[in-house]
Amino acid sequence: MLDHGAPPHNEIPAAPASLGVATRLMRRKPVERLVAEGGQGEGGQLRRSLGLWQLTMISIGATLGTGIFVVLGDAVPKAGPAVTLAFVIAGLTALFSALSYAELAGSIPVAGSSYSYAYATLGELVAWVCGWCLVLEYGVSVAAVAVGWGEYLNELLDGTIGVTIPAALSSAPGEGGIINLPALIVVLLAMVFLLGGARESARANTVMVCVKIAALVLFCAVGFMGFKSGNYRDFMPLGMTGVSAAGATLFFSYIGFDAASTAGEEAKDPKRDLPRAIMLSLIIVTVLYVLVAGVAVGAWNWKKFDGSEAALAAIMNDVTGQTFWGTMLALGAVISIASVVLTVLYGQTRILFAMSRDGLVPRALGKVHAKTGAPRLNTVIVSLFCGVLAALIPLGKLVDATSIGTLFAFALVNVAVIVLRYRRPDMDRTFRVPFGPVLPVLGFLFCAYNMFSLDTVTWVVFGCWMAAGLVFYFLYGYRRSRLATGDDLAAAAEK
Repeated sequence: MLDHGAPPHNEIPAAPASLGVATRLMRRKPVERLVAEGGQGEGGQLRRSLGLWQLTMISIGATLGTGIFVVLGDAVPKAGPAVTLAFVIAGLTALFSALSYAELAGSIPVAGSSYSYAYATLGELVAWVCGWCLVLEYGVSVAAVAVGWGEYLNELLDGTIGVTIPAALSSAPGEGGIINLPALIVVLLAMVFLLGGARESARANTVMVCVKIAALVLFCAVGFMGFKSGNYRDFMPLGMTGVSAAGATLFFSYIGFDAASTAGEEAKDPKRDLPRAIMLSLIIVTVLYVLVAGVAVGAWNWKKFDGSEAALAAIMNDVTGQTFWGTMLALGAVISIASVVLTVLYGQTRILFAMSRDGLVPRALGKVHAKTGAPRLNTVIVSLFCGVLAALIPLGKLVDATSIGTLFAFALVNVAVIVLRYRRPDMDRTFRVPFGPVLPVLGFLFCAYNMFSLDTVTWVVFGCWMAAGLVFYFLYGYRRSRLATGDDLAAAAEK
């Protein structure tokens, strides 16, 4: 017998024999079914233990880190002092998408984030493409952040005990090393935390987020003492083209605010708290980014940033004439960047958990440990994959690949808001994007603009990734999808 939350019989998939290819590819999963399945995994359930404070900290933890501590060194040479404007442009792009995320997170509070939103509105094929992009976004982001962590670890070791990890063991093969061992280690440490469960991981993350905010406030206080207004005279030396290129790179700094939406099945009151956590975290992060970037460029000539992957620590050393403050910042960076690895890795495992439950990836990834409430096998596999990437791939290549996957997924979320309003206008929404479809349309256009600001190589990598994803879908997910096989109907009938 169907439960009261299930959709009417005519919305439930028919037997697979009666379906054509196009019907299967466009089949949507009813919102009620998505919500009803919340927390259910193979052999156990996720636990609802996260409140507004923890969700906000997860979102900030996943966002505030490598983008300001490391990627700033890549962005300033592209935009000059106008990097502050580039942060604002990237922030606006994130804001429009954040509004759409907030509406959908309050309406469809599940673990799959934009993958699940696309499944409910745009159909299975688009949902798969979105989920595949999220694998690129989250998985490669973990690797990129881990690489940045290694840079600040060396700064910390040099400032405290006067030694550094040899380049052969702290750099990827493409950068003169053999393996980036620190990057691999931080991913494995995050894996250990996640295996303990969501509540324990959230507690550790909250402590790390407080440390990272304190470290950035400390930087602003010390860096302001070396502020020189002359560093802003040639505000836009490379023109708007440079600002756009920097903005596309800096968008990497904003990915992560959507991590709160991946906790939809572990939140105590997801309909109320998820939208609030997403918006609150984005406001806090944007203010910190613009403030830190403004102080950094004021204290250092923009040309000095080229090639510097630990610029903030170097600025503090220059301003004070001693290494103590730079070492303190490096300590804060080591702790704070580790929190990004932890929370983004968390988001990746939950998205694969949702995809597994739908049958689009192996169901073993959805198996939940009865004691901890964590998808253990999922966590180990994802961690090892991300650890290998971090150990062997240079940072720059990882950043752009992450940005394009994120922008594509965000663009789909903006479309999903419009589609769901059209198809389900009477649906209960705890948050609504203001000004009707205007802001979601702007969000889509901003995402497209930033995508086309990325270089050709990034697009080639993205195209290859999408092609590989489609091959996997048609060889595996197309036939094993619960909606395609009728398993979803059987599961509903059992209720």
